[in-house]
Amino acid sequence: MGKCSIYTRSGDKGMTSLVGGKRICKTHVRLEAYGDVDELNAHIGLLRTYLADENDLAFTLWVQHKMFVIGSWLATDTSNTPLSAASCLCDNDLQRIENAIDAIDETVPKLHAFLLPGGCEGSAQCQVTRTVCRRTERQILRMAETCQVDGLMLAFMNRLSDYLFMLARKLNFQAGATEIFWDKNCK
Repeated sequence: MGKCSIYTRSGDKGMTSLVGGKRICKTHVRLEAYGDVDELNAHIGLLRTYLADENDLAFTLWVQHKMFVIGSWLATDTSNTPLSAASCLCDNDLQRIENAIDAIDETVPKLHAFLLPGGCEGSAQCQVTRTVCRRTERQILRMAETCQVDGLMLAFMNRLSDYLFMLARKLNFQAGATEIFWDKNCK
């Protein structure tokens, strides 16, 4: 048996298949949503190259796996195809991300103003990843206007951006980088 080819040519005319085989246009809101999940996952992968803490590395790897869960859910037209167990989040997933946020919150100074993205390189990449996460969440919400979307998935995406914000703070704190607060009187 030969090596599997990466190209299929089936999408050359702007169409692609969902899980279950239904063909849709590549500009469909569903594809935009799981395309953004894919981009977010790539940013998390880049962010991981800045991490040294084994717990942060393990947690962000877990998040990357959850991005595949979310992507597979979004790639399934649930009106025609049942979801596989591998495409579903559970309440424990949401609890795990909330626990990670709470753990970081106990290690960083209390927040007293809005922060500008920046500081150390890892924190800056974390903030870029957070903004991609927010865009992804908005795209999934856009999809929810016309397609069924799991509420747990939306909550997970919202918490993930909170986690990324807190991780950015942690990275700055660990690096001794000064957090840059918004100067609302800047002229």
